[in-house]
Amino acid sequence: MTSEMRSDVLIIGAGQAALECAASLRKNGYEGTITLIGEEVHPPYQRPPLSKAYLLGEMDAARLELRGRDFYTNGAITLLTGRQAVAIDRTAKTVKDDQGTVYHYGDLVLATGARVRKLPVPGADLAGVFYLRTLTDIDLIGPSLAQAQNVAVIGAGFIGLEFAAVARKQGKNVTIIEAADRVMGRAVTEDISRYFEGLHRKHGSTVLTGTGVSGLVGQNDKLQGVTLANGEVIATDLALVGIGVIANCELAVEAGLDCGNGIVVDEHGLTSDPHIYAAGDCVLYHHPFAGEPVRLESVQNAIDQAKSVAAAISGTPQPYHAVPWFWSDQFDIKLQIAGLSTGTDTHVVRGNVDEDKFSIFHFRNGDLRAVDSINSAGDHMVARRLLASGKPITPEQAGDPNLVLKTLLV
Repeated sequence: MTSEMRSDVLIIGAGQAALECAASLRKNGYEGTITLIGEEVHPPYQRPPLSKAYLLGEMDAARLELRGRDFYTNGAITLLTGRQAVAIDRTAKTVKDDQGTVYHYGDLVLATGARVRKLPVPGADLAGVFYLRTLTDIDLIGPSLAQAQNVAVIGAGFIGLEFAAVARKQGKNVTIIEAADRVMGRAVTEDISRYFEGLHRKHGSTVLTGTGVSGLVGQNDKLQGVTLANGEVIATDLALVGIGVIANCELAVEAGLDCGNGIVVDEHGLTSDPHIYAAGDCVLYHHPFAGEPVRLESVQNAIDQAKSVAAAISGTPQPYHAVPWFWSDQFDIKLQIAGLSTGTDTHVVRGNVDEDKFSIFHFRNGDLRAVDSINSAGDHMVARRLLASGKPITPEQAGDPNLVLKTLLV
């Protein structure tokens, strides 16, 4: 039997962007009804600690939750978990879920996030092959990692390298396999890639770049090895695949919204439908720091874009122009990135690389566009403020060790 619900704002998704949108609506004084539909059974939680503190046992599941249970009750926010939205009817302004419930909305927010890209090779379904995106994923990986001796990490992005660091801390033999010619190639410049490749080698991992995977082999449905493109087989008890994610935009596509590598939105998070917004990992946006449409996968993007969506719905529009920033913890190294380094042409090192405490300032046509900081939180915070304010800094100033950077903000 079909049931029906009505909500002034219906949010599909229950991750960082979804929760931030709901919280910001209430903070803005929005008094309409708000409903969140989440596909996972868990309430909204932090994803970044999954591959680090949670996997290491330094944080429990309760601490992962973004808000306590009373937040939803006190904020009059209806949270429905374990439900998947399956269809949007833009004319009727309704959404149907997999349990047959039909939701009538005034405004709809798509915060559907992204899903892991599966490894398209034979043997990828063997027991012992894992992906890392959700709390459920980690809860499956943990016991297997404890028993494994030889670990293969396929894909050397943030998630893969963070997992590799944890595995080495636990004394596992780790082989990192990356098809591209350098690690973290989509996110950082060559200097930072070389630094992190060296870091993992220093800690005892084998790092193979420019190396493809042609298959996974096993016995009795259990993983035993990774076959490289050249035919070599790497003995493996556990493989963690981290080869990127795919935006969950099928609902939007089927509803006829403009989509590319994500759901296309304007500076307020508005889609091609005047009553449908989108925020977070699923969104394709012409970001001013990129100068082109990009899809950013970060906590910062999810939070700031969701705030912009909430402001638009609340009737107090605030365009999303926030400085992008990212971070990664690997071993005792914290990488913090401000801005986007794509297309930069001048790179200035500040600090001491040998002491694992430095920053690289990236310029394009003489303008600062991004800063990568290694164990240099002060540089990172100043960089974010410089990029946000547009205050000038020259390559010569960036490289001057006697210059106190924050004086440039005055």
